[in-house]
Amino acid sequence: MKPLPALELVTRLEDAEWLDPVAKKVRKVVKRVIRPKWARDVLHGVPIGHPVHPLAVQVPLGAWISAAVLDAFPGNDRAAAVLIGMGTGTAVPSAVAGFTDWSQLHPQQQRVGLVHAAANITATGLYLASLVARARGGRGSGKVLAYLGLAVVGAGGFLGGHLTYRQAAGVNHSEEIPHRFPSGWQPLAPLAELPDGKLHKVVVAEIPLLVYREAEDVRVLSDVCSHLSGPLHEGKLKGGRLQAGAVQAAGASGGGDGSGDPCVVCPWHGSTFSLRTGEVQAGPATARQPLFETRVSDGLVEVCLPGAE
Repeated sequence: MKPLPALELVTRLEDAEWLDPVAKKVRKVVKRVIRPKWARDVLHGVPIGHPVHPLAVQVPLGAWISAAVLDAFPGNDRAAAVLIGMGTGTAVPSAVAGFTDWSQLHPQQQRVGLVHAAANITATGLYLASLVARARGGRGSGKVLAYLGLAVVGAGGFLGGHLTYRQAAGVNHSEEIPHRFPSGWQPLAPLAELPDGKLHKVVVAEIPLLVYREAEDVRVLSDVCSHLSGPLHEGKLKGGRLQAGAVQAAGASGGGDGSGDPCVVCPWHGSTFSLRTGEVQAGPATARQPLFETRVSDGLVEVCLPGAE
């Protein structure tokens, strides 16, 4: 079966560079409005382990669809209006979460996401107009506006599906690692060849790994950032023994917190992961990095990924 013609139109949006100036302006507004790091992490979904936006949109969509069903039968005007009002109100926090995620995507994803957002904003405006018409006694026009809003939000949902399932926005880009990495212990590199106190990349079984060594202690994560596949070995080291010494020296002069827990900051969008656990310390990533067990045998570092098939 051939894909729908509409799919080709959506695919063209990925290369619509004329949207980039608009995206740049909107991105600046989003970053200016949502400034606290903790707020961005909550809106990204770091505490719950996956994006908030797909979960939040269920409320307005459910309310609007339910209102459409009620509008199809007489005597439900008041109940339909209540549902439309609830959907319109809850669309706001959903949009805030969506724009927060959108601001940390690749340009091709942002182009599609911008049109997706425009469709949803248009739909929300139509539902607001429906409420105004109903309040003025125009039940017929109110229903027409509501059904138009449902059609537009449906188109926006199609774009959202393309963004997620075709462009892989918001998904875990490290999920495949346990399915590709061989089970059991695998040779990594001689301990003496691993740089001390620095981020380093080693490829094992065609899988790029991020390696961090402090003396005899070797920490290994997947080198592919779970957010959008950024190369973590090109990122920044945060904490760790060497930086902890500098922080402690600064603390003696009245600054620094003395934290020595080593973390890696992704060079693309700033996601931060603990090198000891793989857990997300700061978004936009929401999924932890695969953490490899390590051991040293006769000077050779070996790695094992729990759960590898």
